[in-house]
Amino acid sequence: MSLRVIFLGTPEFAVPTLNELIAFPKTEVVGVVCQPDRPAGRGNKMHLPPVKEVALKHNIQVLQPVKLAKDADVVAKMRELDPDLIVMVAFGQILKKEVLDMPRKGVMNLHGSLLPKLRGAAPINWSILNGDTVAGITTMFSDPGVDTGPMLLKAEVPITDDMTSVDLAQALSTVGSKLVIETIEKLIDGTLTSLVQDDSQHTYAPMLTKDMAVINWQWDARTIHNRVRGLQPWPGTVGSFKGSQIKIWKTKLLADKKYPCKPGTLFLDANHLLVACGESGDERLELTEVQPANKNRMQAQAWANGVHLKSGQEFFD
Repeated sequence: MSLRVIFLGTPEFAVPTLNELIAFPKTEVVGVVCQPDRPAGRGNKMHLPPVKEVALKHNIQVLQPVKLAKDADVVAKMRELDPDLIVMVAFGQILKKEVLDMPRKGVMNLHGSLLPKLRGAAPINWSILNGDTVAGITTMFSDPGVDTGPMLLKAEVPITDDMTSVDLAQALSTVGSKLVIETIEKLIDGTLTSLVQDDSQHTYAPMLTKDMAVINWQWDARTIHNRVRGLQPWPGTVGSFKGSQIKIWKTKLLADKKYPCKPGTLFLDANHLLVACGESGDERLELTEVQPANKNRMQAQAWANGVHLKSGQEFFD
């Protein structure tokens, strides 16, 4: 038995699953639906979505609606492809009933959390922002709600102290691609079971916003460290030094506390750049990689040397 599959997804996160579906002998990917090509980078050149690049290499039909819910022509073309199953990974749009009811075996979604925890747009980022030590991925059948459908299979991924949301996304996308195939195998052989989510246990992972980037040095060191790791690649985290914005790319937690001082105060300690944080400024966070405005990323010590930084100077001074 081979299932005719339409794949919905756009970013790099979705590519491993698409590759697995193409290689899996029990699925035939008959169409890919993704976001339109968009300008990006220097010169605003048009870039193809990562899943489109994969689809074109395999001569798979690609449909690119701006809003699937408002594009009757694309929905009609999807219906003509006569899918048994729709698989959705990081598509970013809520499906209407006419699409949900289209495939004979339903719409299967891969969600980047251990549902019902972290429903919503940015579960991977919020796993790190919240300080979780374990993240996960869930296959589910989609319904008209936002990540509210019945759960199928789950897999866990540990979060280390230095793991960024980019690192975690890469790990989850790989694990998730295998989980989708395992779920489909169970669907085909009749052993797949579903579990209704306990809505009382749900948490929410809202979209990230640009104003989340600004660091408040009165936050404790771990909160700031999680912020730096969790807001990558966008919007990132920033401080300000002598009126110039500094992007903070990497930090390192330190075990011991120091004497209190004004939060945001910078200290040079041998070959290390430390910043005071916490309400009383008695915690220290090491800055290891930064990016001054209009410059490339660099080691924090190199930046400190370049601006002739002296201990006692402050962020936001």
